[in-house]
Amino acid sequence: MTDKYIPQQIEPKWQKRWDGDGLYRTVEDPSRPKYYFLTMLPYPSADYLHIGHWYVMTPSDARARYIRMKGYNVFYPIGFDAFGLPAENAAIQHGIHPFKWAWDSIEVMRRQLRSMGAMWAWDREAVSCLPGYYKWTEWFFLKFYEAGLAYKKMAPVDWCPQCNTTLAREQVWGEDRHCERCGTPVIKKDLQQWFFRITNYADELLDYSRIDWPERIRTMQTNWIGRSEGANTTFPIADFPPGVGGDRGGAQEDPIVVFTTRPDTLWGATFMVLAPEHPLVDELTTPEHREEVEAYKFQAARQSEIDRLSTEREKSGVFIGAYAINPVNGQHIPIWVADYVMMTYGTGAIMGVPGHDERDFEFALKHGLPIIPVIDRPDRVAKSFVFPGSMLPGLAEKLSEADIEFTASPYCDLGEALYVTLRGDAQIDRYIALARMHIQPGHWNTVVGGRWLFIFDDGIQEFDSTEADRQILAHCKELTPSVRDIRTVMEMLWDVEFYRDVLLHIEYATMINSGPFSGTPGDVAVQKVTEWLEEQGIGEFAVNYRLRDWLISRQRYWGAPIPIVYCDQCGMVPVPYEDLPVLLPEDAEFLPTGESPLKFHEGFRYTTCPKCGGPAERETDTMDTFLCSSWYQYAYVTPYRKEGEPLHRDDCPWDPEAGRYWLPVDMYTGGPEHAVMHLLYTRFFTKVMRDIGLVDDDEPMLALRNQGIILGPDGARMSKSRGNVVRPDDLVQQYGADTVRAYLMFGWRWEQGGPWDLQGIEGVWRWLNRVWNCVLEPLPSSPPTPALSPVEGLGGKGGADEVRVLRRQTHQTIRAVTQDMEDFAFNTIIARLMELTNTLVKAKETPLYGSDAWEEAIVSLLLMLAPCCPHIAEELWARTGRPYSIHQQSWPVSDPELAAEEVITLVVQVNGKLRDRLEVPVGISEEEARELALASSGAQRHLEGLKVKKVVYVPGRLVNIVAK
Repeated sequence: MTDKYIPQQIEPKWQKRWDGDGLYRTVEDPSRPKYYFLTMLPYPSADYLHIGHWYVMTPSDARARYIRMKGYNVFYPIGFDAFGLPAENAAIQHGIHPFKWAWDSIEVMRRQLRSMGAMWAWDREAVSCLPGYYKWTEWFFLKFYEAGLAYKKMAPVDWCPQCNTTLAREQVWGEDRHCERCGTPVIKKDLQQWFFRITNYADELLDYSRIDWPERIRTMQTNWIGRSEGANTTFPIADFPPGVGGDRGGAQEDPIVVFTTRPDTLWGATFMVLAPEHPLVDELTTPEHREEVEAYKFQAARQSEIDRLSTEREKSGVFIGAYAINPVNGQHIPIWVADYVMMTYGTGAIMGVPGHDERDFEFALKHGLPIIPVIDRPDRVAKSFVFPGSMLPGLAEKLSEADIEFTASPYCDLGEALYVTLRGDAQIDRYIALARMHIQPGHWNTVVGGRWLFIFDDGIQEFDSTEADRQILAHCKELTPSVRDIRTVMEMLWDVEFYRDVLLHIEYATMINSGPFSGTPGDVAVQKVTEWLEEQGIGEFAVNYRLRDWLISRQRYWGAPIPIVYCDQCGMVPVPYEDLPVLLPEDAEFLPTGESPLKFHEGFRYTTCPKCGGPAERETDTMDTFLCSSWYQYAYVTPYRKEGEPLHRDDCPWDPEAGRYWLPVDMYTGGPEHAVMHLLYTRFFTKVMRDIGLVDDDEPMLALRNQGIILGPDGARMSKSRGNVVRPDDLVQQYGADTVRAYLMFGWRWEQGGPWDLQGIEGVWRWLNRVWNCVLEPLPSSPPTPALSPVEGLGGKGGADEVRVLRRQTHQTIRAVTQDMEDFAFNTIIARLMELTNTLVKAKETPLYGSDAWEEAIVSLLLMLAPCCPHIAEELWARTGRPYSIHQQSWPVSDPELAAEEVITLVVQVNGKLRDRLEVPVGISEEEARELALASSGAQRHLEGLKVKKVVYVPGRLVNIVAK
């Protein structure tokens, strides 16, 4: 008996040797092809890494090891994104300096990462909170500032009036949006803040032609950037309400500019909406509406952008007392303020076109604003509701004769109503004629959808303008007292549920009710109207983006300082490059309020002006931690370059020669939740680097793969507050790192993830023990059976057959595992290695044991096992007398001829005559042979019109189909 598999003994041994031998030390070797493999760096936001971190890292390490075995010089670095809010919160709550809190967490994580057995390039580790790192983050800020890409402006932040500080998104809790520290309702407050002009690169960021990234990431970024083409249209401000003379007094003379993707709907604009933050709200609001508007603005300031844009919320708003003029028809339209309009889209002002926009339709219905259709329905479907008693007898019969679709049913207790559906202009015209013939005096009827009109006993009135809206409504109120509280025609139509599906549509189609443009086809309408707007001087073609510039200011201590000072004489002055880094003070005192200690640290805040030498103040905002992670892949190339040396404007944050060898990243792995922040920001950073001459590349990572999420055993996302976090340390202690690694690859599809199930790990543990025993356990001393006997799963009866089948499975496994490695299909990799192990366990009981085929299978198994379970593979490799190290060996190559299934030619006959030939596996069963023969094209052609009586199978030779 050999000794047992005890991973707790062999894993630390090999980790120590690998480290001592420098097995994974980084070497720039131009004679070998490079491969830069990168996994998203961890954030030390807790005391330890949980199993979710391992879920992305260990399969990624297996893939990196595989690439190395394929002959590449692989760079696989690791570091820590150590700035940020959690460390600062810990300082406030526990009196611990953020650096100590972060560094203690890093030490724990380093130990955990080393226990993983990954091929980390520890010699290139980078930690973002060290001055040697963040001096380069500050250097980048200065470069962006010089390039005109960094600027300062007023912008809203979440603000706690009790704590007197800004709050990060994660510090705002609950539906009522209260401060996590004191429970006070959060408000929005405008502060001067720093931005990067990422919008300058919006179009470039929409180009993914140079990168192999998942479709969902590209889609998320595309939607986030939100490029849309349309027109900027100018709406003058009216000096007085419609129908009233005189000056409003103090009216804003500058017009409101509105961006719209649908200039073809301008004739349907019946109101205007400003975002609560729009600067014109205060200027245009009339005194009698000011109190209501101010209260509304306060409530809007307490809501998140997600809440305000929710499609499920009722659309609220307040009239500000002012009017704009629709430039295409001269109509006075009321100006409202509503929280569903954002300053972050377009100009912060929209034209309300309720006939062709769902949000505007809902808003107009609620507030009694006119809704005028100006785009025809492309399906030309119209409807009419015939109220009981409103028509002369015989209309139903006439509708049937005209083949017009309708249903008749009782309406309340008033009698029978008709629900008419009209398809196309011919039916609509015929119905109008019939309705006019049958309308009772004092009643009215409507046609809506594909046509818009009201039929009265004294004539027809088209529903085509706000003036028609008023006239029709007045006429209907005279005839029908029950509608006297209705405010608009569309509100009256909406009360008829039968009409609701034809009252609103958003498709492009022929323009109607649009003055000279009525009849313009939908495929050219936008272009033609935009050209006309430009000719009239009231609009112009425009491109808009949902993407906003990147707000990088953080009113916190634990982040890279912004290297700017403010001087009364010189104004805003950048810190000279040679004076970097601007160091965070180590003696900062954290207030219980959470305010940044940099504001109160005199040694940091007060300095001298680099220009004039006079008194100056430092910027006390620090940079968003995403800046540090936007360039960390470059920092790994030469961590902390020029540490202790002065920096210069024309420096490079990494060794240029090493950069030319390693960059860009070839493969990047990590979570899809970073799609529109980190992954977008790092692309932006690289494009700026290219433009300032640091790199020649357009993209930071050529390929990207995303893992799914490992949930807690309860199916919820892992969280310490839920108590469902799984710690890998305990599992490593019990099973060893290799078992944990293999289970994380085997238990789920890597890109999907799922809930943690501890029971599944036992099967992987048993498998690795089978591998151990299969390779090392000697056979009993009794002599082996002299003749090979059939073994289940190997097939064949003779020695040559047994060898051929074993070699076939070995090479098929190599072929399949190689493809799975390329596809990141880690679960099937482990499954295939388990199948090969089971075959070897059976073969060991036969004279195959010790043969060349056996040795080939064992070597192949260990080589394929090495990336997934590096410790046990190394141990078994060494124990079987092979040269150190298995991780310096080449990946096995599948022989296509050996991997091919053996086939025979099966003759297909119909009534004894040759009709087809089929290539089938050697061991095909009779049932499979019969099915294939009957389905063959040759047999099918000669069986037409015949009935099969029987099928005769001669094993390995032919199938004869007897038919009459």
